[in-house]
Amino acid sequence: MKELQYLNKYFIKYKYRFLIGILITIIAQIFSLFTPKLISKSFKVIEDYHKSAIGSTLVKNQLIENIALIVGTTIIAGLLTFLMRQTLIVMSRHVEFDLKNEVFKHYEVLDQNFYKQNRTGDLMNRISEDVAKVRMYVGPAVMYTINTLIRFTVVILYMYNVSPRLTLYTILPLPILSYIIFKLSVEINLRSTIFQQYLSKVSSFTQEVFSGIRVIKAYSLETQNQEIIVDLANESKSKSMSLARVQSLFGPLMATLIGVSNLIVIYFGGIMYIDGTIKSIGTIAEFILYVNMLTWPVASIGWVSSLIQEAEASQKRINEFLKIEPEIKNSTLEKSIINGDIVFENVSFTYEDTNIEALKNISFEVKIGQTLAILGKTGSGKSSILSLLTRMYDVKNGKIQIDGKPLSAINLYDLRESIGIVPQDAFLFSDTIKNNIKFGKENASDEEVVNAAKNAVIHDNIIDFNQKYETILGERGITLSGGQKQRVSIARALIKNPKILLFDDSLSAVDTETEEKILNNLLEFSKEKTTIIVSHRVSSAKNADKIIILEEGKIIQQGAHNQLVNQEGYYRELYYKQLSEKEIQ
Repeated sequence: MKELQYLNKYFIKYKYRFLIGILITIIAQIFSLFTPKLISKSFKVIEDYHKSAIGSTLVKNQLIENIALIVGTTIIAGLLTFLMRQTLIVMSRHVEFDLKNEVFKHYEVLDQNFYKQNRTGDLMNRISEDVAKVRMYVGPAVMYTINTLIRFTVVILYMYNVSPRLTLYTILPLPILSYIIFKLSVEINLRSTIFQQYLSKVSSFTQEVFSGIRVIKAYSLETQNQEIIVDLANESKSKSMSLARVQSLFGPLMATLIGVSNLIVIYFGGIMYIDGTIKSIGTIAEFILYVNMLTWPVASIGWVSSLIQEAEASQKRINEFLKIEPEIKNSTLEKSIINGDIVFENVSFTYEDTNIEALKNISFEVKIGQTLAILGKTGSGKSSILSLLTRMYDVKNGKIQIDGKPLSAINLYDLRESIGIVPQDAFLFSDTIKNNIKFGKENASDEEVVNAAKNAVIHDNIIDFNQKYETILGERGITLSGGQKQRVSIARALIKNPKILLFDDSLSAVDTETEEKILNNLLEFSKEKTTIIVSHRVSSAKNADKIIILEEGKIIQQGAHNQLVNQEGYYRELYYKQLSEKEIQ
C-alpha cells in the first residue's frame, strides 16, 4: 500500500464526498439488517401459534406487518446503496480526472532526455490503463472495503447479541480465509506488475507501427511486423492468463468457506435448539441470513484485494514518472522582456545519453535585426545550437546570453514565447490547416492566418484544396507533401510574430524557386527580428548578415557571403557545387 499513499491527497481533497459516502454506507447496512431480525420474529410468531399462544388472525396481521417492514427497509437500503455508489464512485471519477491531468502536466514539463529514454506507447499506457486501474482502487475497491468493514462490524455485533456461542462457530473459517487472501494477494501483485509491463510493450510497438506505416508498406514488412505483434500478444496473453488463474481461485474458495459456515450454523444451531440454548428455530434462520449477508463482502475481499494489488502495481509505474524531476527548470517567475540580442561564448555541449560532443568552444553574436546562417555537414552541431537556445537542453560549459542576461536567468515560458521555431521535422497535428497555423497564435484572425500562409508561400496550395483552410490533415500531416508541411510549419512560426526566428533546415523539401520567394518574404518580415537559419544550401544563407560553418562541432569559417565565397574552404566548395547543379537542372 506504500505506493497508493500518493493518492491520500485526493481523499483529502474530496473528503466531504468520502465522509458522506461512509455515513450513507453505515445507514444502508443498518437498514439491510432489519430483514434477518424480522424473519426471525416471523418464525417466532408461527411457533407461538403452534403452541396456541396466539390466535391465527394475530399471526396473519403480524406476518403482513413484518413483510411490509421487510419490503420497506429493503427499498430504503437499496436507495441508500444507490446514493453510496453515486457518492463514492463519482468521487473516483473526479480523482481519475485529476490524476490524468497531473500525469499529462508532468509529461509536458519533462525534458528531451526523458522522451529519448521512454517510448510513446509506454507513456500512453501509464496515463490510460494504469490510471484506470488506480481509479478502480479509489472507487469500487474503497467502496466495497468500507461496505465490507461496516457490514462485518454490524452483522457480527447483531449475531453476538443473539447468540455469542453460535457467532463464534460461524466465524471459525474467517482466519483461514484471511491467510488465503494474503497469500493470493502477494502473488497477484507480482503477476499484475509483469502483465502491465508486457501491456506497455504491446502499446509501444503498435504505436510505432502506426506512426511508421508508410515505411513498413514501402519495404513490404507487414508480415514481419505481424509476426512480432503476434509474439508480443502471446507473451502478454500468457501473463494475463497467469494472473487470471490466480484471481479465479477466489470465487470457489469464497463459496466453499461460506458453504462451510452455513453448515456450521445448521449443525451447531440445531444442537443448541435441541438442548434449549436457542429458544426459537427462527434464530437459526436469522443466522443463515446473516452468514449469507456476509457472502458478498467475503467474496468481494478477493476481488477488492485483486483491485488493490493491480492499483498498487499501476500507481508504482505512475509514481516512477511523477518522481522524475525535469532537468530544465524555470529559475524565475518574473516577467522577462526579450528583444533578441544573442551571444554564444565558448559554448561546449555533450549529449549525456550518447556521450557525443556536439559543440566545441562555439562563440558568435547576433544583433537585433540581423540574420545568422549556420551551415555544415550532417552531425556538425547545427541543430544543437538551436536546441540550446530554446533550452531544450541546458549548457554546462560556456555562456549563452540574450539581451545581456544568462539564458537560465530568463523566464523559460517568456523565452519560448518570444521564439518562433521551425523544426527540421515539420510536425503537424490531425486538425485543420487553419488550426495548425493558429497553433502559433490561438487567437489569430483569419486575415492573420492568410497573411502568414502567403509569407510562407503556401496560400495558393491551400486554396486549391476542396475545403481550403478547413482541410483536415491526417496524422502528422500525412495529407500534405514534405514541402507543404514545411511551409505550413513556417506559417505557424510567422503568425506568432516572435522576436527571434529559428529555421532548422526547414526549406530542405522546398524547390529553389519557392525557397527564393520565402526568403525574400522573410527579409521584409524579419527586419526588426533576430533570425538564425540552419541549412545545407548556400541559397538559404547568401543573404544572411553573418554565416558560420561548423565541422565536428567547431566553427571552421565565418563571415559574410562575399567574404566566404572568395576564401578557400567548405563554403566556397559548396557554393560552386550547388551552382553547377542548378545550371545542370
